[in-house]
Amino acid sequence: MSEKTLNVLFLCTHNSARSILAEAILNHIGRGRFKGFSAGSSPLANQQPNPLGLKVLHNAGISVEGLHSKSWDEFGTSNAPKMDLVITVCDNAAGETCPIFPGKPIKAHWGVSDPAHFEGTQAEIEVEFDRIFSMLEHRVKAFLRLPLEQIDKDELQQKLNEIGSL
Repeated sequence: MSEKTLNVLFLCTHNSARSILAEAILNHIGRGRFKGFSAGSSPLANQQPNPLGLKVLHNAGISVEGLHSKSWDEFGTSNAPKMDLVITVCDNAAGETCPIFPGKPIKAHWGVSDPAHFEGTQAEIEVEFDRIFSMLEHRVKAFLRLPLEQIDKDELQQKLNEIGSL
């Protein structure tokens, strides 16, 4: 892999929690080396990022500026940024047929449960958002530790799959 800035697209179904969290985490700790994006396979009409996800990011000192829900169709057009990596973060999106992204990016799956569907008290739901944030942060940090300049695409694919099971 080269030393250029790598574009990483995190995909989920609605693009309201997990993919938004992953995008923001990568942009926060991977500054300059990576550019994170997120999208959903079928965001709801007028979908917005989950307020509890935004709260977790804010509490972690991560900017929420510019975060918004969007369809993955935006990234399948000829004028969209070319993605180097596409990572699904929910089981639904992993099983769906993705659009063809320009440049044939490496694809991986880092499935985590959806904190927006967690049932419990408000405090328990907030703990679940914190748990999912921590899990995604751990995976992003593992990804950032990879010696990208020294590994080829096949090895990167293998390492990304391993990170998805952390």
